[in-house]
Amino acid sequence: MGIFLTLAFLFFIGSVFGWLLELVYRNLNNKSPGLINPGFCTGPYVPLYGFGLCALFLLAQLEKLNFLSPPWDKLLLFAAMAACMTAIEYIAGIFSLKVLKVRLWDYSRLPGNIQGIICPQFSLAWAALSAVYYFLIHPHIIDALGWLSRNLAFSFVIGMFFGVFIIDFAHSADIVSKLHKFAADNGTVLRYEAVKAHIKERQTELKERYRFFRPFKSQTPLIEHLKEIYAEEKERLGRRQ
Repeated sequence: MGIFLTLAFLFFIGSVFGWLLELVYRNLNNKSPGLINPGFCTGPYVPLYGFGLCALFLLAQLEKLNFLSPPWDKLLLFAAMAACMTAIEYIAGIFSLKVLKVRLWDYSRLPGNIQGIICPQFSLAWAALSAVYYFLIHPHIIDALGWLSRNLAFSFVIGMFFGVFIIDFAHSADIVSKLHKFAADNGTVLRYEAVKAHIKERQTELKERYRFFRPFKSQTPLIEHLKEIYAEEKERLGRRQ
């Protein structure tokens, strides 16, 4: 089976299961009632985890080279996986922050963070998750790839996933372009999840229907929500001074 199909399958699995992980984690730490759809896209997938699973799979193949003897080979592997995941997180975060003027996540309250994008705590979490991946998930990934090689018709489903994903990505990019324009015009940075949470809270107050997979859909224009968020942020900063 070709490497392209292998990585496409892994991206599909990682994106979907990563979305489930983010859904649980973010909503456990969410103070507002109800669930908020996590991630950049509106569908049930987080591309960051898709790229991450592809990277973890490729790094796991390096074990065959036998650089070190046990257990140092495993520790080096987990450190490399954690460094790779941290690098992916930083690249995605710095691009969204510096280019799009949108903060997709915020670690600024955690000690040792770098620009609120990465921090030692989450790098350690990536190392722990890498160990979980290697011992508990990687063997099942190998089995799943074996199943895919015997059932190549499933590649049609993978193709459908990427078709929907590309359309969703374009739609989400259009929303981000509007957020970027507002942020650039007002010299601020918008927090992506905070915008979604604000819209949800306003919809609850106005008894509007909340669309989980269309979190930016509202009877109130998006620009009005952004103005409210900007005004609230200025007021909050004013109270600190």
